[in-house]
Amino acid sequence: MPPRHRTRWRHEVASFGYAFQGIREALQTEPHLRFHALATVVVIGLGLWLQVSRHDWALLALSIGAVWTAELLNTAIETLVNLVSPDFHPLAGRAKDVAAGAVLLMALAAGVVGLLVFGPPLWTKLLALRTS
Repeated sequence: MPPRHRTRWRHEVASFGYAFQGIREALQTEPHLRFHALATVVVIGLGLWLQVSRHDWALLALSIGAVWTAELLNTAIETLVNLVSPDFHPLAGRAKDVAAGAVLLMALAAGVVGLLVFGPPLWTKLLALRTS
């Protein structure tokens, strides 16, 4: 591999490290992201227990990824707003509120996916437990 390509490859690999560092820092500083991490563990556990289909796993994975992405973007927006507008400004507050609203909307949509995926098999299991 020519030296120029090797340098670019190393840069590309290093960018993954920066991305993981950003996720790690957000997990350490953002309580909402830690909540989403716990919810992710619960969703994966429920999916395994209920033995959901591959299609349902795909829906759950997309929902989890979308919520995490929304939360990370919200964190980035809040951080940037705090940098450029350390004092209160109505537009800064509006930007933060809209970003938080995006997370809320995505979390609600993921909740609907969770109900649609887990509702029927969970109901079946609960009825089976009740009748035994």
